[in-house]
Amino acid sequence: MPATTAEALSLVTRNVSVAPLVLLSAADHFGRSGKGLRKRVVGVLLGQNDGTNVRVSNSFAGNDDKLLINMSISLTLPSVPFEEDDKDPSVWFLDHNYVESMNDMFKKVNAREKLIGWYHSGPKLRASDLEINELFKRYTPNPLLVIIDVQPKEVGVPTDAYFAVEEIKDDGTTTTKTFVHTPSIIEAEEAEEIGVEHLLRDIRDVAVGTLSTRITSQLQSLQGLHLRLRDIGQYLQKVLDHELPVNHAILGNLQDVFNLLPNLSNPTASPQMTDGADNPSHIENTELARAMSTKTNDQLMAIYLSSLIRAITAFHDLIENKIQNRQQQEEKDAKNEEGKENKDEKKTNGVVDGESKDTKEEEKSPKAKGKENEKKR
Repeated sequence: MPATTAEALSLVTRNVSVAPLVLLSAADHFGRSGKGLRKRVVGVLLGQNDGTNVRVSNSFAGNDDKLLINMSISLTLPSVPFEEDDKDPSVWFLDHNYVESMNDMFKKVNAREKLIGWYHSGPKLRASDLEINELFKRYTPNPLLVIIDVQPKEVGVPTDAYFAVEEIKDDGTTTTKTFVHTPSIIEAEEAEEIGVEHLLRDIRDVAVGTLSTRITSQLQSLQGLHLRLRDIGQYLQKVLDHELPVNHAILGNLQDVFNLLPNLSNPTASPQMTDGADNPSHIENTELARAMSTKTNDQLMAIYLSSLIRAITAFHDLIENKIQNRQQQEEKDAKNEEGKENKDEKKTNGVVDGESKDTKEEEKSPKAKGKENEKKR
């Protein structure tokens, strides 16, 4: 049954979130299987699909020797569950028996993760993707296709999500299958965020501060936004040149985007009297300019206050340091004075003791002389 426009819009407006673990698994799959052969790899996506939000939390790929089979071709190929002929897009092989056995194994491990679609390393859609997508309809009604760019050349989100729908043409001809793009984001759960944070600690440059990191991330975000805007401009130009048909769903989404943009146009200026003549002048302080200046002033005020607080804290630390140094110097001087006084007391005590000994010897000497004289007699 052909899909209506409302059904197509419901697929386009679904929120698709991909876990970082899926990106890591796809990159590892490509590195083990397709990097040397320069071929794309295909895997299976697991997660939850409640009709509004699609959460891709896990994936798997195979590593067994398989056989490429078509109506008239039979070849033995490398150890991956998917193979295709580069020259003939209709020649491809996907081992659905392996997919079913692996799906049953994953159900035993985690029953919440169900088969919701498939992925390949792209980096673009290919002619055989619709046929492969029909094969995955055995396991899920609306399989999700995620193209994961394992070797990105531009800054941005390395995933593109698609759903297959039947396109209704304006001229009333037979409907055809096509893919509609739906936005996707990379979203990690709490456990994954902790693991990624621990990994980034090992590869993060300690010499780079937080400000430069934030500026770098903002620059990358702006570059990604620029690429998206460029793609939109190229699509609209192709529609104007009649190279692509008009898609009302895409135009409706673009109109919603344009409606969310702020009003950057200057309001019509009212005539004012200048030097006795009626000369219309443009209003310099528009609403946008006032809003920008207000926000800028608020940010500058925060910077000014933070600078004042930093300077006061630095002065406070300097004063505390000087007070501590002065106290330590005073304690050191007091100890030195006490040491000198103790030395002086010891010296005075030594002199007094010496004088007392001399006097005692002088007192004893006459008596000793008398005793000696008596002995001689």
